[in-house]
Amino acid sequence: MITFGYSGIPPPATPDEEFLDGLLEQGYQAFELAFTRSFPWNERRCSSFGKEAAKRGIPLSIHAPYFAVLTITEEDRARKCRGAIEHTMKLAAEMDARVVVAHPGGRRKEEPGFLMDTIRRHLDHLATKVSDLGVGLGLETTGRASHMGSLGDIALLAAEYPFVRPVIDWAHVHAISGGGLRSVEAFEAVLGFLRENFAGWKIDPLHTQFSDVLYDETGEIRHLPYGQGDLRVTPLVEAVHRAGFRMTVISESRDEPSHRRIRTEIEGALASVTKPETPGRPAASGRVSFPTVPRASETRQGYALAGYDHPLRLSNLDKPFFPDGYTKGDLISYYASVAPLLLPHLEDRAIVMARFPDGAEAASFYEKQAPGHQPAWMPLVPIDSAHRGAVIDYVTADRPESLMWLANMGCIEIHPWLSRVPSLHAPDFAVFDLDPASGSSWDQVVAVAGLLREALAHLRLKGYPKTSGSRGIHVYVPLDPVHDYVRVRTFVQRLGHLLATANPENVTMDRHIPNRAGKVYVDSGQNRAGATIAAAYSTRPRPGAPVSTPLRWDELESIDPTSFTIATIWDRVSRYGDLFAAVLLGGQRLDEAEESLGIRD
Repeated sequence: MITFGYSGIPPPATPDEEFLDGLLEQGYQAFELAFTRSFPWNERRCSSFGKEAAKRGIPLSIHAPYFAVLTITEEDRARKCRGAIEHTMKLAAEMDARVVVAHPGGRRKEEPGFLMDTIRRHLDHLATKVSDLGVGLGLETTGRASHMGSLGDIALLAAEYPFVRPVIDWAHVHAISGGGLRSVEAFEAVLGFLRENFAGWKIDPLHTQFSDVLYDETGEIRHLPYGQGDLRVTPLVEAVHRAGFRMTVISESRDEPSHRRIRTEIEGALASVTKPETPGRPAASGRVSFPTVPRASETRQGYALAGYDHPLRLSNLDKPFFPDGYTKGDLISYYASVAPLLLPHLEDRAIVMARFPDGAEAASFYEKQAPGHQPAWMPLVPIDSAHRGAVIDYVTADRPESLMWLANMGCIEIHPWLSRVPSLHAPDFAVFDLDPASGSSWDQVVAVAGLLREALAHLRLKGYPKTSGSRGIHVYVPLDPVHDYVRVRTFVQRLGHLLATANPENVTMDRHIPNRAGKVYVDSGQNRAGATIAAAYSTRPRPGAPVSTPLRWDELESIDPTSFTIATIWDRVSRYGDLFAAVLLGGQRLDEAEESLGIRD
């Protein structure tokens, strides 16, 4: 699917409503504000325009000033560049725009490796300012050999920085490849690289720019009116259709007739393209627009996964798994799509499978021991069990196929250990499970979470919240793996009791369920060796297929905790990336906190 618009600035004398209505009447569905020379609008103006665009379903983006690049080494100039990018992204947030487009910058005489490190340094600065804005920083592909911004460069940076996205300027790719985009197959090759090297949620939809271009052996010289060069949009439309991409195409032509010609050609191409033959069938039911939809070919034993590196047999794809009608195939497609975010949280961890073979409302059980018929390529972790008096071989998940196998086994929930295999007896986080008892409200849970955050700050510790996938909140305190489970659990218990003492009307540590009524129970039991809790991005077996979703502290009071589901989480993921990434970094120890709490002398 292609959404087409153009880049520009609305005429000052034209009311926003009239301008946006005119866009739609002319057949444009998107608009990019070209703040390439200056900032003609303030926050209030951007907010007003964004609201009117949202009413009409018009997605917006902003192009940052041309001078705001990331390869500047002189600090005063670099600070101005970073400031301009930050300001553009804040304007975009006011406008509810999804992406800010920026040029990585020129090479000059420096080595590419040095310049990549320079870009990283500037992105490190920006990360502290813009990561939580819900706006992607789209690094535009370069059109000149003398500039940074190859697709390979951008792929490396996007893998390191959750807020970085690729923006494909097709004219630039065409120019730097010496006119390489002359066929459907050439466009398909670029789309294939994107699909292989970027997380699905970073390229769904993919933001692109298009114009005709004059070029020589060094790359782009200048934009041309559409039709005067040799870049055409029809093969792009065919490639997008074949690849099943959702794409925004912004005309960067300098003249309105070129916008019209590109739009007319896109419309004509869309009318004539035919759906290509693809192997197998989609795993998903079609009720949800997943960033990644695996395909499977029917066999005598069910279905064989297609297009992945490791063989996998799937079964009962159309079996209803949630009361809303979401199927087992939808669950498989969800876990395939969320894999880039979820897999880092499962790396080197034993997994307990919460299995629901007949769906969320049917009988379920927890399974620790690998069943024996798991794929040969799936690594197992042997762990001594004092309770069983034997070794348990746990499954692990290190690739998307692993998650799809778990989903095919009916694992609606995925429960990883709190510690990694190399440091099995030292958890990587302390977990505060804020569990609302009967008669308590979400407002109470939020209040207790806020109280916990204040207590952690007093102890010089940071915690990160996520929804439980139901009515509760899980707060993770990342730790260096130097504390044993007993020590971590003691810390959680002591702090939980202090919270209950400070706010006895809302907080309880009482293990007797009837005594918890109307309060929020702080469950410290999740911090035992072998105890597990649903991972971030795990689905939960409830109506709507809710997802345990990482949160920002500043949004707790305004959200509906049940609104994040396998169908609705994707816009959030596209905007914010993994809000739980910091949990994996550790960097905190309990020594000072224990002394403050009187746990240690």
